[in-house]
Amino acid sequence: MRNGSGHTPIVKSLLWSDEIATQLFASALASQPALRHAFIELHGDLGAGKTTLVRHILRALGIQGRVKSPTYAVVEPYELPDLNIWHFDFYRFNDPREWEDAGFRDIFASPGLKLAEWPEKATGFIPRADLVIHLEALEDESRQVTLTGKTATGLALLRAVSTRLAPLDREDAA
Repeated sequence: MRNGSGHTPIVKSLLWSDEIATQLFASALASQPALRHAFIELHGDLGAGKTTLVRHILRALGIQGRVKSPTYAVVEPYELPDLNIWHFDFYRFNDPREWEDAGFRDIFASPGLKLAEWPEKATGFIPRADLVIHLEALEDESRQVTLTGKTATGLALLRAVSTRLAPLDREDAA
């Protein structure tokens, strides 16, 4: 698995004023070829917008039909002709070893996009994320978003998305 050693994490802070800003970010991210082999962690309280962001990413990649939250199933797989995608939600895990017991090691070792909500519930078992996204819902329905690139892939995604969205979002490099 990727160890990401030698890469200093880069952090960027964004303010998404509404769901359209979320959709624009998702479209920019989906347009990056590096996303096809990335692992993205999504952090935030209940209602922060993690599943909404995933839905917009999947739609931007071309997924049709219903996009379900994997809260009860733990994982929802999606297939495109040239891309496998797995959307995980570890919220219901009581022990991080459930990740290992579920056989997810094989999925994470295979090519494709992995998106994980509540990854902290599988700490110590899941591999290092390429990109970590923290979402915080603000009182005015906007979202404070912190992006952290942890690997070369994550840094490339962060740079590419930042360049594409610079005029659309308020950004603060941390």
